[in-house]
Amino acid sequence: MTQTVSRLPRRRRTTAIVCIAVIVALAGGLALWRYMSVEAVPTARAAPPLVPVTVASAATRDVPIYLSGLGIVQSSNTTAIHTQVDGKLQSVNFIEGQLVRQGDVLVQIDPRLYQAALDQAKAKKAQDEAQLVSAQKDLERFQTLVAKAAETQQNLDRQTAVVNQVKATIDADQAAIESAQTQLDYTTIKAPTDGRMGIRQIDPGNIVHANDTTPIVILTQTKPISVVFTLPEKNLGDVRRAMTRGPVSVVAYDQNDSKQLATGTLMLIDNQIDQTTGTIKLKAVFPNTDERLWSGEFVHAHLLYDTQKDALTVPSAAIQRGPKGLFVWTIDADGRAQPQPVDAPITQDEIAVIGKGLTAGDKVVLNGQYRLQAGTRVDATPLAAASGGAS
Repeated sequence: MTQTVSRLPRRRRTTAIVCIAVIVALAGGLALWRYMSVEAVPTARAAPPLVPVTVASAATRDVPIYLSGLGIVQSSNTTAIHTQVDGKLQSVNFIEGQLVRQGDVLVQIDPRLYQAALDQAKAKKAQDEAQLVSAQKDLERFQTLVAKAAETQQNLDRQTAVVNQVKATIDADQAAIESAQTQLDYTTIKAPTDGRMGIRQIDPGNIVHANDTTPIVILTQTKPISVVFTLPEKNLGDVRRAMTRGPVSVVAYDQNDSKQLATGTLMLIDNQIDQTTGTIKLKAVFPNTDERLWSGEFVHAHLLYDTQKDALTVPSAAIQRGPKGLFVWTIDADGRAQPQPVDAPITQDEIAVIGKGLTAGDKVVLNGQYRLQAGTRVDATPLAAASGGAS
């Protein structure tokens, strides 16, 4: 009995020791797991995902250099169609907005009064021509009689004067005929040039007068057409040098300066500078066969005054501006983005000419720059592939 009682405390002590050992082992394992988890977090954060960007390569090309100015389209000829004689507007032989050719009949004025005046002038001339025949026969008789001493020289001279007077009257008759014919011709109004008709201002049946201020219609010649635009005074020398090299090309763009409308040739530089604005006025001519330029339209004129040969260029979207000036993001051999200062003296038509800072073949970032820092790893997509995917 005594032995049984003494064994119980030993068993309890052994059980307690085992439980404590198990608890210690679990606690140690839990601590080790937590430690390994904490160590794993920085390792995962050390490899962030690649930043997607679109890139293009710097390349050499011939870059046209333009001077740009705001201009207005002017028709080659603008004719206000008026009548030169009084009368009833008998007919209008055009449709508003119609293209017409030079010599096409546009308007007919009632010609009857003017036809009558022409007929009367012709009749008067015929009458005087008959009188001239009679006077000339009398002159011949007087000459015969004077030769036979049967008539005086005075009467011969008088008859000679009569013949000359009738001849002068016939000349006046001819002038009257030509005047009457001209007045009659004025009743038929023809197109003085090719062009497009405007809105009719006077309807048939109305009485029109030569001194009317309101035209019947306005005709504008749109083929060819011209653009008058201005440039700063400082560009005068560049433009004049360009003209000495040959014809100077001018490209017309719409009001937003985004859509090309037509290509023409510089015709002249105005002979004086506007001192109030410090600008020069230029005029360019465009064939305008498709009539994309319209009289009175405001356009942007781009004058090609030079071409820079073998210039190093990148898309202008790559150019960024920072506290130290212009720079681009380049991609190194390890696929990391690096900022690179550049000099870009010319930027036009979405192309930037690089003066220094890059070499041909360097890859520059076009979009996604806002997510970049020096050394950022990128997933670079070439511009051509990105454009193809977007389409």
